[in-house]
Amino acid sequence: MAQRIAFATCAKLAEGFEDDHAAARLLDADFVVWNDPAVDWSVYDHVVIRSAWDYTIQREAFVAWVRSLGERVSNAPDLIAFNSDKAYLGALGVPTVPTAYVVPGAETPQLRGEVVVKPTVSAGGRDTGRFDPDHHDEARDLIAQINASGRVAMVQPYVEGVDAAGETAVVFLDGEVSHVLHKKPVLREQGTPELLDPDDPASEAAIMHDEDLVTSGEASPEFLDLAHAAHGELATRFGVPLYVRVDMVPGPSGPVVMEIEAVEPCLYLDLAEGAAERLADAVRARATR
Repeated sequence: MAQRIAFATCAKLAEGFEDDHAAARLLDADFVVWNDPAVDWSVYDHVVIRSAWDYTIQREAFVAWVRSLGERVSNAPDLIAFNSDKAYLGALGVPTVPTAYVVPGAETPQLRGEVVVKPTVSAGGRDTGRFDPDHHDEARDLIAQINASGRVAMVQPYVEGVDAAGETAVVFLDGEVSHVLHKKPVLREQGTPELLDPDDPASEAAIMHDEDLVTSGEASPEFLDLAHAAHGELATRFGVPLYVRVDMVPGPSGPVVMEIEAVEPCLYLDLAEGAAERLADAVRARATR
């Protein structure tokens, strides 16, 4: 009997994100809204979290839903819980962008140089800003705004190498490197980027829709080594993930991890020949185990 596969999405993308369509067709998978109360998840043999991009505004409910699926979901529930809060950066053994965490009620740390401020639970550039010393008051205001909403704020130095080199992302599918991506800087100006829909609490930054923001790329041996090390940490702790995107930037002493995306990353499958087929094969193998 054929396995029934669901690609979990959000209500705004009820038909799924276009980058996932080819893999879904290969699997005859259904796009299903993750928080639709009418859905009977028991009919699915495997659930792949894809474009559930509104989870950040209801993370606790999202993690509880993932846990309710048990071993039928990719990635593993413990990995989803870990990776859905960017505090995980402080728990990694690989080089990362230095990060200070400001919990509600805590004193704002002294700001030095150009900094980035964002919440530990966020996506798409929401509530995220870049601030040089002339704009530190705006940075403090954003920290206060994040804390006032009950969230933890992150403060990081702005990595200058991003302006010239952008980001390098390595996509792993079922433990193997599938493809490499290059991403242009998102925070190109001081302050917070314009949102696509300011009235939508889950809206992403408008710049995320730039056609040439992400392109096919290459990774030097140093970046590949770091990506493998980061992936290996997750695999050792949570088992080999179905998919992971390791986002890295050039630091002052070598590459550093900016983020590891293991919840619902855009994988940019359309930029790499055979990537949709590789994802479909990996999902099919897991669904039949």
